Amino acid sequence: MRRIWTAALTVLLCTVSAGIFAPAATSVPQYPTSDPDPFFAAPADIGDFAPGDVVRTRKFNLGPYQGTDIWHVAFRSTNSAGDPIMGVTTVMIPAGVANPPLVSYQALINSLGTKCNPSHSLLSDETPDAFGAVLPLGRGWAVALPDYLGPNVAYGAAKLSGMVTLDSVRALQRATELGLGQSQIALAGYSGGGLATAWAAAMQPTYAPELKLAGVAAGGIPADLEQMALGIGFGHHPGFGLAWAAAMGLEREYPERLPISDQLNGEGLWYRDFTADECRRFLLFHGITRSAEQLAATKSLMDNPEARAVLRENSLRHYPEIPETPIMLWHGVFDGLTPYDAVADVAARYCAAGAPVTFSRYQIAEHMTTAVVGLPEAWNFLEARFRGEPAPTRC
Repeated sequence: MRRIWTAALTVLLCTVSAGIFAPAATSVPQYPTSDPDPFFAAPADIGDFAPGDVVRTRKFNLGPYQGTDIWHVAFRSTNSAGDPIMGVTTVMIPAGVANPPLVSYQALINSLGTKCNPSHSLLSDETPDAFGAVLPLGRGWAVALPDYLGPNVAYGAAKLSGMVTLDSVRALQRATELGLGQSQIALAGYSGGGLATAWAAAMQPTYAPELKLAGVAAGGIPADLEQMALGIGFGHHPGFGLAWAAAMGLEREYPERLPISDQLNGEGLWYRDFTADECRRFLLFHGITRSAEQLAATKSLMDNPEARAVLRENSLRHYPEIPETPIMLWHGVFDGLTPYDAVADVAARYCAAGAPVTFSRYQIAEHMTTAVVGLPEAWNFLEARFRGEPAPTRC
């Protein structure tokens, strides 16, 4: 499957074109249906909480994970406009282990509906990397999986994902009933989850300076959304369903700057509503026969400055901050989904700034194969940081 993320951002730029960009949006984005579980509803005074403050917690059982205490933790976070939002993370803690190391694993969400978040989908195929994510339980670590796309499931919004990830870890330390206040902390993730992870690492020195991270491992990162948006046309594409989801997710996060719904034709508006609450497999299946040309009112790819600005704001390649924690980046050199050169540029910039970077290159072309091959190295990298070993530098 070739360049799903590229197709995603092409949809965005196709539908937000320079010549017809309205001063104010007349179509409201289609947000996901509110979660019927009241646990996921933000309180009216959410703005009175500080980022990372705990709103509520609950403990529950999950059959396959016997011997593990499992909690939902709701917390206050911030969206890309600086407004308060509520986030949720799911944490699994080995029973009877005091102060276990904690890894926040940002899973592949790739969806538009709240039902697709790890807080709901941990046992389903909608969290395809769940098995690898929970492997550290066998090492005696606690594992958290945040719903890092926020309450609007804004797939593609990288800056948002970084803030929610950091606030989720803050909340886990502040929830005294969990017993994680003194735990060492690491972050990990791949592909979209790697994007959230890498953004959290880069934002930590300024957004959450009090948060101490032992290490970070991020792989398969879509590091330059602008670059990816320019590499594909308007025709049919096997990954169009996820492409569409990313465009809709970015509109949800930037409704005034990216009024994509204004630029859809009738079929496009119907398809927007049809997919608004759906998950990865549904989106892929129903997107296979569709294209940007079919759903957009305009068929010209315009260079819209506002759309470009949003893409750059969510591209790690263009984010100037440098991680302070030891970080491992891994990527397939011939990855046809997420361009290698963008990640190589990020690694080179971090190395030049003196950051403790380990950049692992795999001579692999298939995107998800690199995830499987690189994850054992990632876990070993983090375990060495938990043991206090000096971080290697391999640029």
